[in-house]
Amino acid sequence: MILDAARGALASGPLCDPCLGRLVADRSFGLTNEGRGSALRTAVALADDESFEAGPEDDCWVCEGQCSRYDTWADRAVDALGDVDFATYQVGTRAPPLIEENDSLLRVEAGLPEDAGEPFKSEYNREVGKRLGMRTGTDVDFERPDVLCLLEIERETVDVQVNPAFVYGRYRKLERDVSQTEWPCSACGGTGKELAPKSEGGGERPCTECGGSGYRYDHSVETSIAPAAREAMDGSEALFHGAGREDVDAKMLGTGRPFVVEVKHPRVRRVDLADLEAAIDDRTDRVEVEGLRLATHAMVERVKELDASKTYRLGVRFADPVRRADLEAACEALVGETISQRTPRRVDHRRADLVRTREAYAVCGTLGEDEREGSDEPEAGKRATIEVHGAGGLYVKELAHGDDGRTEPSLADLLGTAVEVETLDVLAVTGEAEPFERAEYFLDHGTEN
Repeated sequence: MILDAARGALASGPLCDPCLGRLVADRSFGLTNEGRGSALRTAVALADDESFEAGPEDDCWVCEGQCSRYDTWADRAVDALGDVDFATYQVGTRAPPLIEENDSLLRVEAGLPEDAGEPFKSEYNREVGKRLGMRTGTDVDFERPDVLCLLEIERETVDVQVNPAFVYGRYRKLERDVSQTEWPCSACGGTGKELAPKSEGGGERPCTECGGSGYRYDHSVETSIAPAAREAMDGSEALFHGAGREDVDAKMLGTGRPFVVEVKHPRVRRVDLADLEAAIDDRTDRVEVEGLRLATHAMVERVKELDASKTYRLGVRFADPVRRADLEAACEALVGETISQRTPRRVDHRRADLVRTREAYAVCGTLGEDEREGSDEPEAGKRATIEVHGAGGLYVKELAHGDDGRTEPSLADLLGTAVEVETLDVLAVTGEAEPFERAEYFLDHGTEN
């Protein structure tokens, strides 16, 4: 019986209404635990025909008066958050061991199972959280909030954890020899320094491989985008996540490649995305971005695991003149075939030696108009532009030149002549199975686009 449990709890010592009501927190939705406790106290007095005595606030043996301090802790949380910009929050509580022990003993005194009702910490999270939300005009989020306020009851402090913010977009890389991410120099390990030989006096000097920069390439997509996002959000660090990567010597054109920048400890979240886009574009002529949107953490995994088809444009040179009709036939023969590719020689030092199968969805070739070298035929030439739309993971350079038989079939095998890839541009990166940029992966915090 509920009243029997209430009698046992009240007989255990001075007990506040929230602690009493917490024993039956799963009863009668719409009441607070304080309301349940007051109702139980009244019901026991009526049933036993005893004088009614209100519950104490500060002299409770279970919570030691903490249940009367919800507003105090909410104010502390607001102060601890300071000028941090956030739209969602969560509250956690670290209770003193004595209060947690008392909370368990109360159930014993009431003759209830140890898991009856609601734990002290759960009630504290909810009651302080409701007040924090009202004070800041923000919403609770139990999955991945912008900020987490941890109430340290014993220490009388609030620790604030600011979770990362995420900006999604697409980038175009307009020049070659620009890496996607920072690429530390392998000779100096990214330090930018090396030891001079004794014949030159010894000591440290700038690395002769990288010129002292510490990087293999002077420019990267990451350093063009990530610092601007970090500055706009006043964060401590920014991490760049791309949906795959193009070769360093390839351009990324067309619709661009999806990316997400993860900004750690941001103090500003609701940035003007048009201003951020302009700031990124102003940093360099090598990289430009578009379609910036605030994203959720789930977008990081979606970008990193994107099973994307890609469209490429290759500028190729043939060892022997190739007739237009033969080029068209070879391109057509590649479409719909199972392309078997052993890990290319150019990447086998960093990737497992495997045989993968991929598909080319569309292949078309156009002979160069200004080159008829070595051929008297007007419909033949040694240079061509090849466009390939292929499945994710298709090694398109090897599809052209064959990689000494490691890719079969290849354009070189079908034409019977060696093929050299002179230039490579990526024109499109698109999700294979479904629309990639789905609304649930983005936030709407009233940002300007």
